[in-house]
Amino acid sequence: MTSFMCTSLETLLKPLRKPLTLALALMSAGVYAQAPAGSFADYVKALRQDAEQKHDISAETLDKVFPTIKEFRSAGGVKELKADAKSLDAYLPATLTDELVDEAKFQYQGHTEVLTRIGDKYGVQPRFIIALWGLESRYGRNAGNFPVLSVTASKAFKGEDEAFFREQFFAALKIIDSGVPIESLRSDSDGRLGQPKLLPAGFLAYAKDGDGDGKIDIGSNPADVFASIASFLKESGWQDDSTWGRQVKIPAGFDVSLAGGAIRKNFAEWQALGVRRFDGADLPSRADMDVAMVMPDGPKGRVYLVYDNYAAIKRWRDDDYFALAMVHLSDRIKFKLGQ
Repeated sequence: MTSFMCTSLETLLKPLRKPLTLALALMSAGVYAQAPAGSFADYVKALRQDAEQKHDISAETLDKVFPTIKEFRSAGGVKELKADAKSLDAYLPATLTDELVDEAKFQYQGHTEVLTRIGDKYGVQPRFIIALWGLESRYGRNAGNFPVLSVTASKAFKGEDEAFFREQFFAALKIIDSGVPIESLRSDSDGRLGQPKLLPAGFLAYAKDGDGDGKIDIGSNPADVFASIASFLKESGWQDDSTWGRQVKIPAGFDVSLAGGAIRKNFAEWQALGVRRFDGADLPSRADMDVAMVMPDGPKGRVYLVYDNYAAIKRWRDDDYFALAMVHLSDRIKFKLGQ
């Protein structure tokens, strides 16, 4: 499990729907299984006791939502392209298709006013918000449509990181208890909510009302989606006067133990080790920031020096392939817009 959105927060962090009709259709298609006696039903009964005694969820909410919980037996989440990609050189072109990039520009231009307002408020450049939205749910089209309580309870029951999914289950209950309608709280098959794919605990921590209507709807309201993404990045240390990093070249025989993100050096120190810009030019001469190196495919693959904003993205999802796809998409948005 990676991020809070995926959200990761390491383990908390491993990001538009028609609720009821599709849920009923999925039930009739066999997405849900009747739990064997003394099994899932007993587990849900124990969850209710914990919700009432340890998590202070109102009896009214419990009476309303627990009868809706069914055992969920989906085959799993959406297949990740990374599983088939053997390198970044294969993964990035397969992920950042022309269609994805062209739509990023279209979505940016269609939401310029709200993106500018939210970007200014949270200190996050809008192109990064759009890039994250696009990668997580294809600009809202691939948001999940499963009932999050059934998903998280079933995963906990099956022992799939039980403590983690119990935490997400109780977080989802708290969201509903705060007034969010259960019908609008839809997730993917991993329990991630809405268009940004926020885990329930991430929703509680970072989800925001982006348009001032008094509600937080990350399933169908772009302003709330953008504000929630920006809120997470800001709280993760995002700096709007900086970018994410740069691709670089390393010399033969470079000490690869210096890569991985844990070791940070200033540009002069990396320069002294033989690191250069990708075009062979010297690194920036500034000495006011320490940066890390990542090389997900080893020294023969792509190598990057990455800044604090990259670390914020890794808190969203602890995956260099995803993070690099996101920042490369943001760069292509910038190019497309002539910024």
